[in-house]
Amino acid sequence: MTTFHGQMNGAGLRVALVCSRFNDLIVGRLEAGARDALVRHGVDDDAIDTVWVPGALEVPQAAHALASSGRYDAVVGLGAVMRGATYHFEVVANQSAAGLGRVAHDTGVVVTNGILTVDTMDQALERAGSKAGNKGADAALAALETVNVIRAATITS
Repeated sequence: MTTFHGQMNGAGLRVALVCSRFNDLIVGRLEAGARDALVRHGVDDDAIDTVWVPGALEVPQAAHALASSGRYDAVVGLGAVMRGATYHFEVVANQSAAGLGRVAHDTGVVVTNGILTVDTMDQALERAGSKAGNKGADAALAALETVNVIRAATITS
């Protein structure tokens, strides 16, 4: 039995960050956190592209186009969806998450979900670089680890 672990080494990797403009105060912080985490772990800043789309529902479609392009080792979806008085929150949260999962499955490219789903602006701010860390950075690091563990497992097999 062999056990594989992914490394946090981004040397030579290309990563796309797909960011929702809706709630851009929060998403800008997630994008900065993701970019910083990637650079700190060896991804060249010039190998990180950021694409802005209108909202979280558009993130999966852009992620699919980028993943299908063959240019990227990983795609990170970033956004912030806040609960309101209607069912719209559930639709956006569920469909954006499901869409990103489909992109990973359909393309074979590593895709991670850094789309916050929160009740309040305070919760979003906490997760975009204050008390609860930066979930954009977490999603970026998950992408690096996943790319590397897949490579290790498939090259060794």
